[in-house]
Amino acid sequence: MAFFSIHNIRLQGIAAAVPKFEISNWEYDYISEKERKLLIKTTGIEKRRAVQNSGVTTADLGIAAAEKLLKETNTAKEDIEILVFVSQTPDYLLPASSILIQNRMGLSKNCMAFDINLGCSGYVYGLSAISSLMSSGKMKKGILIAGDISSISAEREDKSVYPLFGDAATATLLEYNEKADKMNFSLQSDGAGYEAIIVREGGLRKPYTVDSFKVEDKGNGIKRAPRNLELDGMEVFNFSVTEVPKNIEDFFKETVTSPDTYDYFIMHQANLLMNETIRKKLKFPVEKVPYSLSKYGNTSSASIPITIVSELRDKLSAPANLLLSGFGVGLSWGTVSLKVSNLVCPEIIEL
Repeated sequence: MAFFSIHNIRLQGIAAAVPKFEISNWEYDYISEKERKLLIKTTGIEKRRAVQNSGVTTADLGIAAAEKLLKETNTAKEDIEILVFVSQTPDYLLPASSILIQNRMGLSKNCMAFDINLGCSGYVYGLSAISSLMSSGKMKKGILIAGDISSISAEREDKSVYPLFGDAATATLLEYNEKADKMNFSLQSDGAGYEAIIVREGGLRKPYTVDSFKVEDKGNGIKRAPRNLELDGMEVFNFSVTEVPKNIEDFFKETVTSPDTYDYFIMHQANLLMNETIRKKLKFPVEKVPYSLSKYGNTSSASIPITIVSELRDKLSAPANLLLSGFGVGLSWGTVSLKVSNLVCPEIIEL
């Protein structure tokens, strides 16, 4: 595993934004009432947010979160020296959305900006990238925007995908502070499993054709087109409950820590059965593992920070040791430990 530590970087705050439109899985009438009950019980997902063709993009949500966070922390825009955008749903194929966000927010031309194309592990990877650059360059402030509009690629008649994913974006404000506790990272990847979570057509390998939009019956209540998100639930489950606990157990050995060391363990919000299996394997008590699944579903790279804002915003004024774990599409996974204090978490914004 790629294990490393980053010094002198502190998280000042996290903000989140979601679309106003809410979808209830209790009203998902493509499947029977019995299936709906089982779906909600196993995934833990009752409601989700979706843009519903409103024209709102991941960048729009991220900007709203970032602007709110700068205001709440009294941070001057000219102090932002780096902006990183983690998403698999950019505004355009090119240019990078981060560059557009820099301009739209009125950040200085001296602010470096770039995109990272990652999903479920993206928040942990994004923290490692922005923190490393800020630490080595002694940059004053940085913004990490993470999120996705997953609803655009989900076919309503695909029961393996449609009820799971919600739209959201988050902004995290970081500062250079020589008194900050170090962050420890462990990052891994396995491209052999790339087909487990995939949109097959629309990229350069397989560009869009007329047939890309034709919905086909795949059997077992699953209908989708090649342009739609495809998920092999069993493969993702087996990967997650095997590799994630191993990564974190190795992380414990490397850092000489244990579940007792941490106040909260925040996982990527994949689904309840999967996450609870991981929690039990690692022997984390229930009260240390918050979930936002029931309200927002799987929000890709936004899921860890939106869980912090949604479930812990009133509990992080005092110092707290956090363990974060992101895992999924790629396949890609990683863990980070960090200490927060007086973390600013405004109420979730609705657009």
